[in-house]
Amino acid sequence: MDVALDQIKQLAAAADEATYRQLMSSLNKLILSLESPNDTVHRYGHMNLQTANIKIGFDLGLFKLLSEATGPVTVEEIAQKTGAESQLIHRILRYLAAIDAVAEVSANRYAANNITRNLTEKVVEAGLGHYFYTAGPQYEALPAFLKRTGYKNPVDEQHTAFQDAWKTPLHAFEWFGENPGHLAYFNDYMALRRQPKLSWLSVYPVADEVKGWDAEDNSRAIYVNIGGGIGHQCKQFKEKYPDILGRVILQDLPHSIVEALPTPGVENMEHNFFQPQPIKDAKFYFMRGVLHDHPPHKVSKILEQTKAAMGPESTLLIDEMILPETGVNLMAASIDMTMLTALAGMERTEAQWREVLAEVGLELVETFVYSPLHYEGVMQVRLPRA
Repeated sequence: MDVALDQIKQLAAAADEATYRQLMSSLNKLILSLESPNDTVHRYGHMNLQTANIKIGFDLGLFKLLSEATGPVTVEEIAQKTGAESQLIHRILRYLAAIDAVAEVSANRYAANNITRNLTEKVVEAGLGHYFYTAGPQYEALPAFLKRTGYKNPVDEQHTAFQDAWKTPLHAFEWFGENPGHLAYFNDYMALRRQPKLSWLSVYPVADEVKGWDAEDNSRAIYVNIGGGIGHQCKQFKEKYPDILGRVILQDLPHSIVEALPTPGVENMEHNFFQPQPIKDAKFYFMRGVLHDHPPHKVSKILEQTKAAMGPESTLLIDEMILPETGVNLMAASIDMTMLTALAGMERTEAQWREVLAEVGLELVETFVYSPLHYEGVMQVRLPRA
């Protein structure tokens, strides 16, 4: 057994990310193939308890304490440093060791392992805070919501499991505005989880696409980031292409624009993407992670407003997940169900994206995938040729 495990570890250490993920999936399927009915009950039944204990670990600083130690730490030392009762700390650590979040060295001593160190990352703490406090109650409300609505795909963003869970008539984004604690977890997670090196700019041929395009002495818009938050994408565009002529414009609602990054050369503009697009005939209209937040009728509205502003040289760039037809991984499938639960939104396959675009008279010309493991890519969309 030890020899086999060592061989697997060596294989994982030498693997690229795609092979590593495949190995993880195969090992997980092997574990589940050995599971008894009682194992299944406890694995699913205690999922929320696992997250609750991880949150307690965050609150007490357990993961940082163990990760920063030079060796195993006793329960008494941990109790003294955290101010918690020794017996309680022992029970919490014993549970965390049982789910492999920490390593149990002896009856009274604990140490950090790989998961412990993962749990010291800011993005992990922010993400689990969001899922535990905000998304968790929505997941609990989902079965009753779907039963009550006759198991129909949600299409009304103000009648979802989110409204049932929080007993509110507000859209999720409006509710966040009135609940700053929840909003802070969400914003921190969204900001930290994005990896700048994994970007549409790494695969899309911007320089080739702008050849022959006339910016008319910098008066025309080269790049309009619709629903661009505080402007990270605009900043990256300007940094990569500082010499391309044309206006670079960030558009979002007032509460985002007031917090926008002070990037030289970027115009910050208040705009609701359900209203007519004020910037006409831009070269690139860009949306990242906008459309999956909305049900089909709202997606069509956003696309129609953008289409009406596009000229014959314009390109709409849609940066989203593009799911495979089969074998969707757990992370992507979970995000899709979360969109369903909170916003009546969804993730889509390329065929589904083509259908959505065709319904409003737009054509998906080509797809450029920049993060295959996460199915992330940018879709090049244009007006149909006459």
